[in-house]
Amino acid sequence: MIYLDNAATTRTKPPAVARAVLEALSSYGSCGRGGHEGALSAARTVYGTREKIAALLGCPRADHVCFTQNSTQALNTAISGLLGPGDHILSTDLEHNSVLRPLYRLRERGAAVDFVPADERGQLDYGGFDRLLRPETKAVVCTHASNLTGDAVDLERVGRFARAHGLLLILDASQTAGVLPIDMAAQGMDVVCFTGHKSLMGPQGTGGLCLREGLEIRPFAVGGTGVQSYSETQPAEYPTRLEAGTLNGHGLAGLSAALDFLAETGPEAVHAREDALARRFYEAVRDLPGVTVYGDFGPSLRAPIVTLNIGELDSAEVSDELAERFDIATRPGAHCAPRLHRALGTEKQGAVRFSWSCFNTEAETDAAAEAVAVLAREAAEG
Repeated sequence: MIYLDNAATTRTKPPAVARAVLEALSSYGSCGRGGHEGALSAARTVYGTREKIAALLGCPRADHVCFTQNSTQALNTAISGLLGPGDHILSTDLEHNSVLRPLYRLRERGAAVDFVPADERGQLDYGGFDRLLRPETKAVVCTHASNLTGDAVDLERVGRFARAHGLLLILDASQTAGVLPIDMAAQGMDVVCFTGHKSLMGPQGTGGLCLREGLEIRPFAVGGTGVQSYSETQPAEYPTRLEAGTLNGHGLAGLSAALDFLAETGPEAVHAREDALARRFYEAVRDLPGVTVYGDFGPSLRAPIVTLNIGELDSAEVSDELAERFDIATRPGAHCAPRLHRALGTEKQGAVRFSWSCFNTEAETDAAAEAVAVLAREAAEG
């Protein structure tokens, strides 16, 4: 199969990832739950992974990297732990449901939420941040890059806005951690939420949030931590404060190996490879009769995503044809991004998303473009 659904999860991992998980499965105990070698091995790997994430994302302290199951859990932790009734939050039309649904739930509990709009091309109206600002505005919660179009948010601009008005800035880096540059300290971010199984090329079930110093977050979940067991409340220290329950030491071992691959290869080289493949495909399909491609391919920094439709064909039908006839994996439908689909006018049709990893090839990319050309030609012929 030609796998072009890497924005959902990367299927091909660096070989060391599987080896690390297998070794951990046969040797690790529970991190922070004992002084024997199995527990200590797990603890060493977990802390080493914190250090690697902190270095990659510009987090000032490794103990302020808190692990979760994925970015959805990280975003829920940040949003519910920092914001509450009476607060006003700014977000955008580019967001995934992992941001939208926690914000909608917060709104039901007495917070106010406004969304900076995107136009019919999917471009964000940055002037909306100033227009929607209120005296009670407390935070900006936004994605780094759309999981639908791949378009990146101008973090420098949003960061300046947040700093100028004393607002918290919570970033969803699900599509970009490890591929696009993130320096949370330099860019003025308070929280960066990430997942391990996408651009970081680690196992599913890994993710977390990086916190600036001095940030006080209410725990999303409380429970066993292996320390302060006689206390009735969750320990106040990070990362334990936000890590109730046994950590996924086996998955974090795999994530650690993936981070080593990224460090050795270089995030810039990984991005250049993925971007070149995505743009190769874009150039091949952009002018095909009946094909509509969404997003802005002018900026150099964007996620390696090309999303399109063929005529009036339902996106699920196109994706099924790609899978059954051409053995190409893509993602159709709404992509958990309802506000952006409404802005693009694709709410009913959905769209077909192609997304690359550095392990894809030019031959796979060309085969996918040819498959789109075949389907577009067939659609035109009726």
